[in-house]
Amino acid sequence: MNSMPSPNTHYELVVIGAGPAGHKAAIHAANAGHRVLLVDRDPTPGGECVHRGTIPSKTLRESALYLAGLKQRAAGIATAEIGAQTKVESLMQRLKHVQKAHEQFMRGQIERPGVEFARGRARFRSAHELELAQPGGTRHCVSADHFVIATGSRPRLPAEMQIDHERILDSDSILSLIYLPESLTVLGAGVIASEFATIFQALGVRVTMIDKSPRPLGFLDPEITERFVSAFTALGGTWVPGLKPVSCSFDGIASTVTKLEDGSLIRSEKTLVALGRTASVSSLDLAAAGLATNERGYIPVDANMRTAVEHIYAAGDVVGPPALAASAMEQGRHAARHMFGLDVTSSMETIPAGIYTIPEMSSIGLSEADAIKRHGSALVGRAHFSELARGQISGDTEGMLKLVAEPATGKVLGAQIIGEGATELIHLAQLAMVGEMSVDTFVDHVFNFPTLAEAYRVAALECITQRAQLRLAS
Repeated sequence: MNSMPSPNTHYELVVIGAGPAGHKAAIHAANAGHRVLLVDRDPTPGGECVHRGTIPSKTLRESALYLAGLKQRAAGIATAEIGAQTKVESLMQRLKHVQKAHEQFMRGQIERPGVEFARGRARFRSAHELELAQPGGTRHCVSADHFVIATGSRPRLPAEMQIDHERILDSDSILSLIYLPESLTVLGAGVIASEFATIFQALGVRVTMIDKSPRPLGFLDPEITERFVSAFTALGGTWVPGLKPVSCSFDGIASTVTKLEDGSLIRSEKTLVALGRTASVSSLDLAAAGLATNERGYIPVDANMRTAVEHIYAAGDVVGPPALAASAMEQGRHAARHMFGLDVTSSMETIPAGIYTIPEMSSIGLSEADAIKRHGSALVGRAHFSELARGQISGDTEGMLKLVAEPATGKVLGAQIIGEGATELIHLAQLAMVGEMSVDTFVDHVFNFPTLAEAYRVAALECITQRAQLRLAS
């Protein structure tokens, strides 16, 4: 399966990039009976997600989460200090096992419908021709009726940040650290910055997170991010909002120095620059296919993931936010089905966002503010994990679930959650939205006890009370 196709072979679809978006595009096209070639620079499918991004960072997070939980639950009984100079590799012992298992799973998924897989670097020769270069220098061309560009993204590297990948790192090289530092400055407040800030803080590193925005993760409900900042600072982290980092350099001795726009200096042993990402397309020669990136460095697409060139589609991080694995999978599926005229039932509005900070955060659908804009008002129910027996048992008393519903009918419009298990719990709200259920569903059916899922029942009861009050008032 993993070999260079014969020169001048023609395919119905060539997918460039075997991460979540490309993988799903190839599978759906092949399952529909089309001849598909999937190309990636790595020898196995998975892309950045498996090899350099999601899987490695979440494996490190699991160690951090365990240690943070042990500190909380074993206070006065046992110690869980690991300290600076701990080898980072020792905290990711399951990484190779997890990567290998996921690679085998993904390989099996493309083999079954007959997707051909080739390792190589791709470059457009024209809108219908692609040159593939294998390790060792072998080059030849293939052609296709359709293409999907799913090459992912790479860290944005501002010139004023002197990234050397040793002391001043980006979101790729941060995982190549040999030892845990004593202190870390994180520049940025997006998903990647927030995840790494909390992971390293939980591992005992003194973390300072800085961004020009007034709050981190600005796309989330303010109530959720307020709780996130509170948890971050309560555990020793420092959050510096509203100040733009203007430069970062190594002082030549032992510290990195970040200068902020007000002239203040922040010193730390290491600095992570997480100030956004840009599409990884520099080697594709998009101009040869009649394409170009936009001012933010992404490939523009329409609602069906089609680019300005009718038979070329793009999906995943290469098209910009939300740049999450779950949304990338749906974009790849959508693109493949649309190009071959298959029924497309979009589920983009019911894709949850999962942020693997400590604690986790997840959201789906409309926020309270969005619901009020769309419907004039909204039912809003909150359940604090401190009110739940399971929250008290697990020590996760700072978590909260916020449920948003349509005022007249109680139909679930969205949910936002912070707390461990948030990325799992959100799927109950997702199913309620897909099924167009009302909040009454969560009250009329029994949950296991004790569970965090009971938060839905508590929040739903508050929504039902609000609905009754609105009816009495009218």
